[in-house]
Amino acid sequence: MKRTNWLLIAAVLLLTALPLWLVPRPAGPDGQPGEIFAGTDNQAQKAIAEIAPDYRPWFAPLFEPASGEIASLLFALQAAIGAGIIGYWLGAAVTRDKMRRGAGNEGRDDAD
Repeated sequence: MKRTNWLLIAAVLLLTALPLWLVPRPAGPDGQPGEIFAGTDNQAQKAIAEIAPDYRPWFAPLFEPASGEIASLLFALQAAIGAGIIGYWLGAAVTRDKMRRGAGNEGRDDAD
């Protein structure tokens, strides 16, 4: 490869890795690192516990994943399936529209 390509690859790698290495990890509201990325579920549970300490949920989940990694996997799988369905629908709609336009133009004779 050319020298320019190697320089571009090195620049992209540096721009990707340096911020992760140089920037300190953000602290959450309690000063504990990483708590800022805890998610809205945990924040909502804390807010409900402060507002109404005797609150009880209406129902329990039917399925509780064994770990956070499995929960993340299921969430990603759900997002991928949803994106696939939406992509299929958009592709089918565009193709259907093109086929309708093509069928409408077949009956015309421009050779008059």
